[in-house]
Amino acid sequence: MPAVTVENPLTLPRVVADADAVQRPVLAVSTAPSGYEGEGFPVRRAFAGINYKHLDPFIMMDQMGEVEYAAGEPKGTPWHPHRGFETVTYIIDGTFIHQDSNGGGGTITNGDTQWMTAGSGLLHIETPPESLVMSGGLFHGLQLWVNLPAKDKMKDPRYQDIRGGQVKLLTTGDGGALLRVIAGDFDGHEGPGITHTPITMIHASVRPGAEVTLPWREEFNGLAYVLAGRGTVGTDHRPVRTGQTAVFGAGSALTLRADESQDAHTPDLEVVLLGGKPLREPMAHYGPFVMNTRAELQQAFEDFQAGRLGTVPAVHGM
Repeated sequence: MPAVTVENPLTLPRVVADADAVQRPVLAVSTAPSGYEGEGFPVRRAFAGINYKHLDPFIMMDQMGEVEYAAGEPKGTPWHPHRGFETVTYIIDGTFIHQDSNGGGGTITNGDTQWMTAGSGLLHIETPPESLVMSGGLFHGLQLWVNLPAKDKMKDPRYQDIRGGQVKLLTTGDGGALLRVIAGDFDGHEGPGITHTPITMIHASVRPGAEVTLPWREEFNGLAYVLAGRGTVGTDHRPVRTGQTAVFGAGSALTLRADESQDAHTPDLEVVLLGGKPLREPMAHYGPFVMNTRAELQQAFEDFQAGRLGTVPAVHGM
């Protein structure tokens, strides 16, 4: 799991929770069901079964892979529309090509993130490069959907190409974890992702046996999704493993611990930490559209059918 790493985390700025920080309790641990997306690539539905009040402003998240493709097997998605939210695609292993009808897109690979604000609407496509299709290979990433507040849902679309080398790298007091801040403010350190909705997104690698207690903004919710490995969450040490999401309650700090023993191919506990300020707005969600009312949903479908969300370019791919 290469993403972005460093040889010695102790050379990085350190983040430590205050001694009097209030620990967030673990409200629930859920297990993601498996399924298929697009043209048939395997995903885990990270937030399935979790009450939306604990997710807001996040809508859904899919872990794509981890899968070792044979030659000819890599798959993507066909052209499809979006309106009313942002998609965040983070590639840990492998390569994906994006293109949208607004002129955005590019190739993202190990540790890169594509942040697409659909806003008023566009069409986009996600495909593996021809070289990966021909040769096969490892593919692993995730896609997160972040809701937009009502005032921003019809903003012009925007594309952010975040290279792996741009993420803010931090560690904990004893160097037991590598923290990659992809977006938002984390204890005064800013990630490169620019968000309409205030959030924090971090990919944490926790060394075997290490326990980390991180400061967490009190006005944010708190979620921890396990990409790989085994460990515990919270001060009561609730067990978690690959494909599980922990939902934290209120407080100003959260705790993770990696088991002493991990699998050989995933030596660390790999966790995506998410926090966001809840919008607390009505949500009407169906398929690729996330609006505030059913009337707005209907308008989105009508605009898509009429071609007002864009058209497929004559040539795509790279």
